[in-house]
Amino acid sequence: MGVERDTIEIADGVKQIPGTPVFITKFDKVINWARAGSMWPLTFGLACCAIEMMATGASHYDLDRFGIIFRASPRQADLIIVAGTVTKKMAPVVRRVYDQMPEPKYVVAMGSCACSGGVFRTYSVAQGCDQFLPVDVYIPGCPPRPEALLHGLLKLQEKIKKETKRWGFWR
Repeated sequence: MGVERDTIEIADGVKQIPGTPVFITKFDKVINWARAGSMWPLTFGLACCAIEMMATGASHYDLDRFGIIFRASPRQADLIIVAGTVTKKMAPVVRRVYDQMPEPKYVVAMGSCACSGGVFRTYSVAQGCDQFLPVDVYIPGCPPRPEALLHGLLKLQEKIKKETKRWGFWR
């Protein structure tokens, strides 16, 4: 009890003992803070939305300042951005790449085609990637602007910061 009275709240759920470099918080907060500040999305562009995804990663929008760095290997990525039209022939490939990613992993559906099939109501186009992947954030638009992708990624960071007991080895 003496420790509780002698602490200063410096952030939401983070306390500091005055005069020392000691911080008191929950383990979830530290892990989620680190994960949200270092998201590594997989470069997986399927159609025209991939151009907007590349523009978001370029110098004008600079995702690096948020700790978001694109990776080319699913074994190094913790986020897959499905950008564009997913055909039924391509869906198993997208799922296989998703399965190769380590836990915890997240999915962003970017564009109308990835969210709902877009204007392609045909036998060959999957009507949304949520049919074969658990989508965390939907970013609508045809194609969505880089600002929309940036906003969606920041929303995903907020979602990651609120998770509890998702450390990869405990479920």
